[in-house]
Amino acid sequence: MKQTIARGTLWLFIWFAVLGCLHSITLEVRQGNSTCIKAELSVLLLITYNTSSNSTSVQVPLPNTTTVDAESSSCGGTPFLVATFGFGHTLGLSFSTNGSLYSVDTVTLQYNLSDSSIFPDANSSAVVTVVSSSVGIQAAINTTYRCVSATSVVVGGQIVTFSDTRLEAYMPGNDLSQTETICAADQASTPTPTTARTPVTPAPGPPGTPERGTYSIDNSNGTVCFLAQMGLQLNFSYVSQSQNKTVQEIFNLTPNLTSSSGSCEVNRATLVLSQNGTTSLNLTFTLNSTTNKYHLNGINMLANWADMEAPFSASNTSLDYLRTTLGRSYMCNAEQTLAVVPNFSLNTFRLQVQPFRVTTNQFATAEECQMDQDQMLIPLIVGAALSGLVLIILIAYLIGRKKSHAGYQTI
Repeated sequence: MKQTIARGTLWLFIWFAVLGCLHSITLEVRQGNSTCIKAELSVLLLITYNTSSNSTSVQVPLPNTTTVDAESSSCGGTPFLVATFGFGHTLGLSFSTNGSLYSVDTVTLQYNLSDSSIFPDANSSAVVTVVSSSVGIQAAINTTYRCVSATSVVVGGQIVTFSDTRLEAYMPGNDLSQTETICAADQASTPTPTTARTPVTPAPGPPGTPERGTYSIDNSNGTVCFLAQMGLQLNFSYVSQSQNKTVQEIFNLTPNLTSSSGSCEVNRATLVLSQNGTTSLNLTFTLNSTTNKYHLNGINMLANWADMEAPFSASNTSLDYLRTTLGRSYMCNAEQTLAVVPNFSLNTFRLQVQPFRVTTNQFATAEECQMDQDQMLIPLIVGAALSGLVLIILIAYLIGRKKSHAGYQTI
């Protein structure tokens, strides 16, 4: 029975992907005859949970049956929008204002692990609630916040991605304002609406070595808690609409087009990288407090390009890469290939990363990868061999000279 449910859930997500769409939903919080919050948006949840044997991730789009929980939502001093869907799942947005700007203060996600249609084989039936205060959604009062690009928020280690968003709080009327505050991602990439989105098609042929980018995450007190410098290259295959076949793509993330966000927790840190609202890469590190070692255990990638027959999605949360001692950074200048799933791997170049115990906004002493150590060892071996060869030639020369002098007698 569980296998049947799991297969049904899998095909449900494949069906959403093939359609290439997330449902755009409209949510409205009212008090009497007045509306204080209105949102038109699409939301995709990426939730990682534990099964009896390992951990797994599911993508959950908010369905068009999502409704506003009138009892939990509020138009009071702190406006609060609570959307409810499925079997006891909710997504909440709280707002605040300083008089000239309003912003989303927190995102609260509640999901019910006993819902086997979404979480098959979960080893718990708990209702989990996670909260994030690092959101980055704000707009001028009496304007509509608009963001076509995908905006990912890490909420307690889970990822909530908003797209095609138009919302407003502290509304003067009952409909969204005609004046809009455009998000920074849209200003940088100027995408068209999702139904006609046409991102720049990567140039054919190998893209070469990717540019090295610097990415960081700040904790609640504004200090850096996650620091990374690396060049990243995505190697994956997808079905091309224009070519009507599966193609292999090698795609470089471009640092000045890539935004970073994420979260730092005691034993878990996640870096979310998004380029032009069409490509998202999430890297999750976990810390073993017993061994004082941390490693990269989770990689999730999502791409939605115009030429794709369906959005590409890949996830693996049982990896063991970049293992390092707590209090040190991990460094590897050599190219590394991190296999994620059969049709997706991540190539890293000139990488240095530290997801825990960052101090003074700088990397700690680095532990170098084996490939870097081997590359340093090869010149030493070659140098030693050459030195030995020179020494052998010198000794042979001296012995030859000595024998040559021994063939003559003194007169």
